[in-house]
Amino acid sequence: MELKGKTIVVTGGASGLGEDTIRRFVKGGANAVILDLQEERGQKLANELGSQVAFIKTNIVEPDDVQAAVKFALEKFGHIDILVNCAGVATAMKTADAKKGPHDMAVFKRAIDINLVGTFDVIRNCAQAMLSNEPSADGERGVIINTASVAAYDGQIGQVAYAASKAALVGMTLPLARDLSNVGIRALCIAPGIFFTPMLQSLPENVQDALGKMIPFPSRLGKGDEYASLVQQIAENPM
Repeated sequence: MELKGKTIVVTGGASGLGEDTIRRFVKGGANAVILDLQEERGQKLANELGSQVAFIKTNIVEPDDVQAAVKFALEKFGHIDILVNCAGVATAMKTADAKKGPHDMAVFKRAIDINLVGTFDVIRNCAQAMLSNEPSADGERGVIINTASVAAYDGQIGQVAYAASKAALVGMTLPLARDLSNVGIRALCIAPGIFFTPMLQSLPENVQDALGKMIPFPSRLGKGDEYASLVQQIAENPM
């Protein structure tokens, strides 16, 4: 898919991997819509990047917010061609603890609601909008890219809620691709390792260094633009 003139919607687009994706796609000539709860950051990014970018405050676990955001994107740019789901939360809590008791169910449900249920709500509404797109020469109408995590396959201590939500996202992507294949919408999933995002920036530097050294090669934290580069390659590669 040619990026120029296309419209990308990015959940969690005001910071981290989502922000880097917005920046890369706008540089490539695409329009971009930022869906995020961080109103100040999202609006600041939109103002910085200019008329190609619009921000709408969106809580993806609220169906009314999601529908309003998709409507906003269509009214602003006329079509939605690419959806990238970066919105998500990380949790750190053991299943049971002698002092703290059992895992807090509210924490578990929040991870599932945001990382999985809210993400699917955005997918179904954006996919519906993509149905109206004129197909390209090879029949393509849109691309949906989910962001899972290496934790989907290799969850660590305290990641039971996070790993469960990301594993479900991985499991959901292939049926999405099969559901949407006959209308020319591709669905794919990226499962990043440890990237330098706002979630990790709050950790002490020695902890960040230790996490980076765990990675076989290169032994460092991933950079946001490296993630965004893969998103771009997926969008541009029609197969």
